[in-house]
Amino acid sequence: MTAPPNSNDPATLLPALPPGAEILIIRLRSLGDMVLETPAIAALHSWRPDLRISVLVESRFAPVLEGNPAIAAVIFSRGLGETALDLLRRKIPVVFNQHGGPRSAMLTGASGSPFRVGWAGYQYSFLYNVAVPDAQEFYGTPAVHTVEHRISQFYFTGLPRGPIPRAQVFPQPDAAASVARKLAEKGIALGAPYAMLQPGARLPGMRWPVAKFGEIARWLRQKHGLASVVNLGASDDEIAADVRSELQNCAAVMDAQLDVRELIALIAASRILLGNDSGPAHLAAALQRPSVVIFGVTDPMQWGPWQSDHRMVQTGATFDHPRGDKAIMVTNPRPISTITVDEVRQNCEELLAGG
Repeated sequence: MTAPPNSNDPATLLPALPPGAEILIIRLRSLGDMVLETPAIAALHSWRPDLRISVLVESRFAPVLEGNPAIAAVIFSRGLGETALDLLRRKIPVVFNQHGGPRSAMLTGASGSPFRVGWAGYQYSFLYNVAVPDAQEFYGTPAVHTVEHRISQFYFTGLPRGPIPRAQVFPQPDAAASVARKLAEKGIALGAPYAMLQPGARLPGMRWPVAKFGEIARWLRQKHGLASVVNLGASDDEIAADVRSELQNCAAVMDAQLDVRELIALIAASRILLGNDSGPAHLAAALQRPSVVIFGVTDPMQWGPWQSDHRMVQTGATFDHPRGDKAIMVTNPRPISTITVDEVRQNCEELLAGG
């Protein structure tokens, strides 16, 4: 008979769970972070397909998990009290906080789970009774990819170490049909090849100039016969006017028209993605679409596309890593705006030449 899980020996937690036991992963947001959660989920499911893996997520990011065969249930995060009561009623044996912020820590504690797993030294870490060492102690280096950092919680609690799967998302047929209609309205016929352009990003220091995206769009049309489709989301207000001015005549601008399900379908049908370090770049990797990703003030080692055909164009910035999920820029020899069109074009050419 298998011994019960023991918080004094964390490596027994996952192996000792009975068949069909539920585990909860808390990862509330955001787009790229949700995509980068899927390799650990796939590894768990491959090792113990009997476990019921549930994920707590904000509803707007739940489409990243839609259709994933490794996930038994998606739980929507609502008000703090309402969500805490929901988790308490579920009586989940093991909860993994993969988010690390105060809200997720409080929900982990409020779950009442006998085993509450989080990283040692994080905010509100007193709410965990299984404290996972940070990357420096666990891997012997503070500089690891986000996927490697995330999966360390599961390695620490008994998942056998091995090759980490790629990220996965699953386009849905109704979303693909909706995207096809919207593209047709922009003059791109069903099945016509196109490049996906992602000029937006969270911070100004992460954004390559919109005018340079326009130069690439014209080159893609002239050299490769590729139309360009631009994702302009609701959070891209700062660049929206520039995008319309620079790209409206050389690309199909999807002007805040797409939800996450449609964005997944749009990227899935593209020939190549060119964009800044952002959620759509991680979607492209998960969908195995070739991508050229431009990095400014974020660390490519930590946030590069995971296990996909890609190229990264960088400023040469260097980083310190105070913990596994943090990178602080130390030097940056040039701003992202000085990355040339030729640099980006050469990387696009290499991927397009590969078929």
